[in-house]
Amino acid sequence: MEGILIKRYGGFYYVASEGKVWICRLRGKFRRGEEPLPGDRVYFTPLSREEGVIEGIGERRVLLERPTVANVDQAVLVFSLAAPPPDLQLLDRLLFLSAVKDLECLIVWNKVDIAEAENLKWPEVYTRAGYRNLMVSALTGEGLEELKEHLKGKISTLAGPSGAGKTSLLNALFPHLNLPVGELSAKLGKGRHTTRHVELLPLPTGGWVADTPGFSRLNLPRLAPQEVARYFKEMEPLIGKCRFKSCLHRSEPGCAVREAVEAGLIAPHRYEHYLDFLEEIMELERRYP
Repeated sequence: MEGILIKRYGGFYYVASEGKVWICRLRGKFRRGEEPLPGDRVYFTPLSREEGVIEGIGERRVLLERPTVANVDQAVLVFSLAAPPPDLQLLDRLLFLSAVKDLECLIVWNKVDIAEAENLKWPEVYTRAGYRNLMVSALTGEGLEELKEHLKGKISTLAGPSGAGKTSLLNALFPHLNLPVGELSAKLGKGRHTTRHVELLPLPTGGWVADTPGFSRLNLPRLAPQEVARYFKEMEPLIGKCRFKSCLHRSEPGCAVREAVEAGLIAPHRYEHYLDFLEEIMELERRYP
């Protein structure tokens, strides 16, 4: 039989197939590091009415290392317009990593009902940069129907800092899930991790969503330094328009990217994060030639 792996936990693999969930183990031939991941299409043999053994894995289109999930169609990046304040370095890192994986992104700005004034500019900034943005409230329901349409029929992963409201949004969209929600730490202004493992949750409208552990930092992949700007949407059209083909858009004369920053066409913080990522990738190149 064929199904989709929705969760692995305690040595068991939970596979959705033909309207039910099978509890499976792996056939012994799988080597360490080759085990199936949530999102994988798997082939299994039933051993009883509820149990089975996984025999093989289908072709894997996409692999996200953290959160570890396969075959995702889109990344839904959830950030708060209130507390905790949006971590734009993390947002740009997630956008960058998603672009490297050729993964579509939707930025969801939660807590619009209690948004702090200084944060309301960010959705427009990222819309101008070329990204899809949606303002929502898990409490009042604003924007939830539109978000539901974005999730329909796709495998989506929700990512973002703890406390931004990923789990609250899922509960507001699909109350039957009844996922546990942690309280925001008043002392630290950061959320507590409420999700402990990756699990694909079925949506009544069709599709799946991965409720994933929160995180605060992700390492960048190894790339050629000249490739970094290609994964910033507003910089990509400017590649090849600089005076020098080898331009890294730092201090070189005749740089189209720097001219766009000075003209207000690229947000200063986005350019600063580009320089940060470029330095990280160049350091990787120096350390591991």
